Amino acid sequence: MSSNLYDTVRFRLSGDCSLLVDCGEGIDPLVNRKVLSLSSRLRENPPRGVQNVVPAYRCFAVIYDPLRTNPVALKSEIISIENTKPDANPPEGEVVFIPVCYGGEFGPDIDFVSSVTGLKLEEIMEIHSSCEYPVYMIGFTPGFCYLGGMNERLRAPRRETPRLSIPAGSVGIAETQTGMYPVESPGGWQIIGKTPFRLFAPERENPFLYKAGDRIRFEPISSSEFRRLYEKERS
Repeated sequence: MSSNLYDTVRFRLSGDCSLLVDCGEGIDPLVNRKVLSLSSRLRENPPRGVQNVVPAYRCFAVIYDPLRTNPVALKSEIISIENTKPDANPPEGEVVFIPVCYGGEFGPDIDFVSSVTGLKLEEIMEIHSSCEYPVYMIGFTPGFCYLGGMNERLRAPRRETPRLSIPAGSVGIAETQTGMYPVESPGGWQIIGKTPFRLFAPERENPFLYKAGDRIRFEPISSSEFRRLYEKERS
């Protein structure tokens, strides 16, 4: 059992209609597994007054109607759920394949990543696309996924000065994590590539291509394939 995992969940108030439920410390797969397990069970059988459950790295937020329930009642319900099946596994997530064109106009920071890691472009592409990344949480902007499991060989610091605008679809690295920018936004991650997929499309029945608990697999593509898929996505 991970030393980062709490023996039992801990609670924090967050405003007048949200309760934070802490499962452990740090970025830890076992802690996140418990987050996903408890949050999924709460979504399947929500206690009275619960409106939404939002998982993160080490905790999840329970959004509730303060006219129908209160933190004391929710704490009792959540502890009861935890004690019923303390070692229950979360539902198996899906593997989502994301095509990425690395470097060039789509990866303006890949030379910097190469300089700090000592890796060539081809090695960066191969290592970055060689594993499945668990989606720990969605946040920052609609659909921005924080991914775990990146190879330490790709570790690169954030930019000293964040960009004011990063194009939608950009794939970046920050320290030991990788992630994708679904919408144009400011950001300080090192951009190594771009996907032609629309990661966030509010008109779709499901606006996002993935959710917390899924796994991302990147697939390198050429610039010509990028443009073909880009046009297809928007036709």
